[in-house]
Amino acid sequence: GAQSAQAIRREGDKAKGRNTRLHLRNVFLMAVSWFFYYKTSGLFLLLLLFVTLSDWLIAQQIYQAKGERRKAKVWLALSVVIDLGLLCYFKYAYFFTNVVNNLLGTELAVFDLFAYIGNGFSESGRFMVDKIILPVGISFYLFQVMSYTIDVYRGHVKPVKNILDFAFYVSFFPQLVAGPIVRANEFIPQLYKPFRLSRRVFGLAVFWVLNGLIKKIVLSDYLAVNLIDRVFENPLLFSGFENLFALFAYSLQVYADFSGYTDIAIGIAMLMGFYLPQNFDSPYKSKNPQEFWRRWHMSLSRWLKSYLYIPLGGNRKILGKEVKDKTTAGNVNSFITMLLGGLWHGASWNFVIWGALNGAGMIVYKVWAKMTWHIRMLLMTLLMGSLWVAYALLNAPIWNLFFVWGIALWIGTFVRYLYWWYERILMKRGNLLSPFASRLSPIANRLSTIWAVAQTFVFITFTRLFFRSGSNLDPETANQEAWETATNMVNQMGGAWNSSIIPAFLWEYRYVVILFVLGMVIHWLPTRWKRWYRVQFALLPIWAIVMIAALTVVVVYQFVTADMQAFIYFQF
Repeated sequence: GAQSAQAIRREGDKAKGRNTRLHLRNVFLMAVSWFFYYKTSGLFLLLLLFVTLSDWLIAQQIYQAKGERRKAKVWLALSVVIDLGLLCYFKYAYFFTNVVNNLLGTELAVFDLFAYIGNGFSESGRFMVDKIILPVGISFYLFQVMSYTIDVYRGHVKPVKNILDFAFYVSFFPQLVAGPIVRANEFIPQLYKPFRLSRRVFGLAVFWVLNGLIKKIVLSDYLAVNLIDRVFENPLLFSGFENLFALFAYSLQVYADFSGYTDIAIGIAMLMGFYLPQNFDSPYKSKNPQEFWRRWHMSLSRWLKSYLYIPLGGNRKILGKEVKDKTTAGNVNSFITMLLGGLWHGASWNFVIWGALNGAGMIVYKVWAKMTWHIRMLLMTLLMGSLWVAYALLNAPIWNLFFVWGIALWIGTFVRYLYWWYERILMKRGNLLSPFASRLSPIANRLSTIWAVAQTFVFITFTRLFFRSGSNLDPETANQEAWETATNMVNQMGGAWNSSIIPAFLWEYRYVVILFVLGMVIHWLPTRWKRWYRVQFALLPIWAIVMIAALTVVVVYQFVTADMQAFIYFQF
């Protein structure tokens, strides 16, 4: 009995020791994360600490009031008002001020209240009160703490008892400034698990870090510095083809930039024993806009679905009212979600237009998928006729672009329509030609997939025109500058083309073109191939991983320029 009691005490002491080590590790990493954020954002660290404390306290109150639904709702509303109030103040002050001034003819000006208060405390006047600076990562960590408070209210998670653990969850530095947005039930349990780093996990972590560096510096930055930024800064200096190529290259750049950051964040977190959710799944393989948003910025898409689309009513309600037509409800709420999702990305009308286009694309696809091939062909022919009339009568660059794209869409629909008729004829004849049909069917399905992926990529790329032209701008003048850039690019792309410029462009920018083609080819590789070479890398001997890492750093360093680009999503 005495021996068993001693054994129990020893096990208890070991457990206490493990818990102490885990607690110290978490506190240390929390302090590192705070220091990291301070080095990127200075005194805005105080804002991060404030929302951490406020949401932790409010979640405790919500949980204690779980038997009193109304009281819990009041606490939840307070949390949402604080978080969204801060987000609107720092991110949308200029946007809302411009809207009010344009509507009412007023001359309201932005005033930085926090800078004014800071000057009062310091008595130095060091802060500018006439300009609001957007804190790095504010959209990400505010959405993260909001999801936590809402989940506590819904009963999906219990509130975190230790504020230091919650602070670590909010501020974990790999994903703090650009995501992925991590839910509490995905991350908090990992705080209490002993650190383990297997040989294979170490190899995968190193792979993700190196992969992210290559995406960011070799692919994204090189395309931006050597072509994309030049074109978007002054589209009128470049031909229509050059503008079009730059727009497609930007689609690859923004993917490589954002997914590159995510890869690095996932790899660094894995080295410390934490696992972050997947944020990208080869989005340019998508066959329709709806699938694209299931593959792109997946943590944000899940957030919008859980905390915006479903509360709006999902496919059951519109503005709080039950409706019989679930399709209409789903489409309306999807559009509103995408509209607000666009506004989340930036405070200018270009981002609203970008969100609206993506929402419209999702709705059009869902309606199109339910149509018969007779109706599809009829509608596409009517659309083609309308675009031809607009092209002939208006002779405007935007209609020239739509007309060319409409021709491509009509041809694709017509070919698919003919194949549909062919399948019907075979069925009526009792499949007399089935051996030939069985060989043709997989080819036809493959070509149909390629066509769908290509058209989705073209559509998403066109919407990027409004996304990119609204980025990296002073919030005070963003609306006007963004619209001018988008208009100039459309005029160039839809205007008369000088075909003699194309060979010269392809040669002068040959490295950009080669890099773009290689990037798209790698992106479109089968998923099983990518999984295979990731695993093979992870299983290499340590010395081989070290050699490859050193070689990668040397190669990446050759691409580093004085115009090194900040991560695109830092501005959001």
